[in-house]
Amino acid sequence: MAAEKKRGTQTIRDMVFSVAVVALAAGVIYLFIPHDGSKDPVRVVDYSVEVKTASRAAPYPIATPEGLPQEWRATSVRYEGAGGDGAAWHLGFMAPGNEYAAVEQSDADPRGFVDDVTYGAEKTGRSVHIEGETWTRYAGEKYDALVRVQPDVTTVVTGTAPAKQLERLAAALEPRTAKS
Repeated sequence: MAAEKKRGTQTIRDMVFSVAVVALAAGVIYLFIPHDGSKDPVRVVDYSVEVKTASRAAPYPIATPEGLPQEWRATSVRYEGAGGDGAAWHLGFMAPGNEYAAVEQSDADPRGFVDDVTYGAEKTGRSVHIEGETWTRYAGEKYDALVRVQPDVTTVVTGTAPAKQLERLAAALEPRTAKS
């Protein structure tokens, strides 16, 4: 009986010792791996190749911004060819103030597309005129948006960025086709 108690005690003691050794090793590794807390965690992407590819493949002129200040950093880009939900263009940015803004386009059904890319934002009943175009304002819990529905494409400028920044992005948009 005494041997069984001793065996159980040794097992617990060994387990505690093993955990302490692993924690000590993890601490030493953490101390000696360099950390740069000043480094910007935003990964900037170059979207020039995707613009050329998408502009050739899309059944509508894709919208890309021209003349945005350097503080607007592109962080994501993708084009999905025509499928069951239509062709879709996405270009995401980290806007000034570390807010997110994106250009979304598709030739899919506008209602479903807008709902998807704005995470359920609703029409506010207000609109704004930007560069001669009328954009409808949407507001949501996650994203706000500016929406322009045309016969062949729906363009959405959306994100967490304030309304003025979304308007700035919408004003900078230029249509791109395979020829431009």
